[in-house]
This record gives sequence, structure tokens and C-alpha cells, in this order.
Amino acid sequence: MGYAQLVIGPAGSGKSTYCSSLYQHCETVRRAIHIVNLDPAAENFDYPVAMDVRELISLDDVMEELGLGPNGGLVYCMEHLEDNLNDWLDEELDNYLDDEYLVFDCPGDMLYQLQLHEYASYRNRIASIRQLLLILIFALLKQDIYTASQIELYSHVPVFRNFVEHLKRRNFNVCVVYLLDSQFMVDVTKFISGCMASLSAMVQLELPHVNILSKMDLVTNKKDLEEFLDPEPTFLLSELNKRMAPQYAKLNKALIELVSSYSMVSFIPLDLRKEKSIQYVLAQIDNCIQFGEDADVKVKDFDPEDDDE
Repeated sequence: MGYAQLVIGPAGSGKSTYCSSLYQHCETVRRAIHIVNLDPAAENFDYPVAMDVRELISLDDVMEELGLGPNGGLVYCMEHLEDNLNDWLDEELDNYLDDEYLVFDCPGDMLYQLQLHEYASYRNRIASIRQLLLILIFALLKQDIYTASQIELYSHVPVFRNFVEHLKRRNFNVCVVYLLDSQFMVDVTKFISGCMASLSAMVQLELPHVNILSKMDLVTNKKDLEEFLDPEPTFLLSELNKRMAPQYAKLNKALIELVSSYSMVSFIPLDLRKEKSIQYVLAQIDNCIQFGEDADVKVKDFDPEDDDE
């Protein structure tokens, strides 16, 4: 059985930096992982790339040859990847053992492909039409915050879900790692927006989900974030009502009830300067995908110098 992390989140949330730091940490503790680039627009990497989607297709080539813009080009690249799951991806996966640990570094805008795709299947998973509408409304609202003019990326492209299903058929245990910039969490309205983005990914993909507040090393006053790591619904509702007009009181209550009912108000802070922080996050993810539970005990020789460190 293989293991996989799908690292998703808004553009600029620190996904590639997370992958690089995770690789360095695992190298230090003598643990093997492989980082896979799924971003056809990526250029530079701070980690060894085990698989690279740009070997299949790149955004620059698509834009140049087909005359598409960045948005249409990315959609085309993702659809091409979907068409080649049985060819390119399987051929790449065949180069690794069945029990390998893969980390997929996804493009920043890929998350939004989940939001509006397969409306009917969404409706079957949400308790009411009201909750469905709330998710769709906030998916559109956050689009203005993160990446304008990217609506086509999440309106009809099913790449991400099909990609996950393909990994499952290959006997992979998969966990979604959703990164959100901690500096984005400056007030309750943005916190709720981040929760809705994460919730929509969780509902669509139906995978174990770990939410991470990235870039904690850049936060000047960490006390401001403590209230949002595992907040009480009553606190969120009170703060939301303070920041929005009275006519939105019922909407605020419905939003808090939705987030609370799906237990999506828990984030793990990640400070990449601290090895213990990386180790804790990795342990949470490993627990989600049951990594190591069926592994045989292995004895490895270490240098005497390592024991003294």
C-alpha cells in the first residue's frame, strides 16, 4: 500500500515551501519521501522532483501554441493530465515501490476546480439546499480574495477528484493537506472564508483532511491567532455579528452552524523554523493515512555521532 499527501490551498499559501521543508526534515530523520510537481506553470524548485507534470505538458507551451491565456491554459493542462492518468501517471508510478510515500505539490488555483463541479453530487452530500447555496456563495466570494477571473477553473473541471480516485485504485491511502496563510487570518470574516474553502474541498474529495496555518514564522503577534486555532462556535458567531450588518444575522448563524457541524474549525499552526512543528504536522498526517501501521520493524545502523546529537 502506498501513501500520498495532496498539498492544496490558495496561490501563495506556501505549498511549495511546505513540500521543500518536509523533504529536508525527512532527509534529516532518514525517511524516504518523494515530491511530485503537479503545477504545469512551476519554474523553480527547492526540492528534488520525483515526477514532473511539465514533462507531460507545460502552461507556457500551451499558451504559446494554442494562443490561450493563463486561465484557459491551466484548464487545458489539467484536462490533458486527466486524459493521461492511465498512461503518463501510471508509467511514473511504476518506477516506485508499492509502499512509497508521495507528496503532490498542486497548483494554487487547482483547489477551485472543486467548488462548482458536479452540482448534483454536491447536493446529495449536503444536508440542505441552504447549506449548498452557502458553500457556493462563499466559493465565489473567496475567489475575489484569492485569484480574480479564475471562475472557469472550478466551474466544470473534474481533474482533482478523478486524480484522487485513480490513486485509490492504485492502492494509495491519500490525505488532503490544506494550507492557509496565517497572515490571512486577521479577522473572523476571513477565517470563515478559509473554512468554507477547506470544507468544500473536504466534501468533494471525501478524504482525510488536515488544515494547516502556514507562514507562522512571519506572524508578529501569535496571540491574535490563538482564538482561531480551535474556536468555539459562540465566539465565532459573536465576532461575525460585530463585523457585519444586522440584516446578515441569520446568514451568520447558518454559516457558523455549517462550519461547526463539519468540525472544520480546527487548524494546526506550522512554523517551518522549528523541527518539532514540522514533526507534529507530519505525525498528524501520517495518522490520517495510517502510515507505518502495517510496516515491519526495521533495524538500521546509525553512526555513534548521531546518538550524541
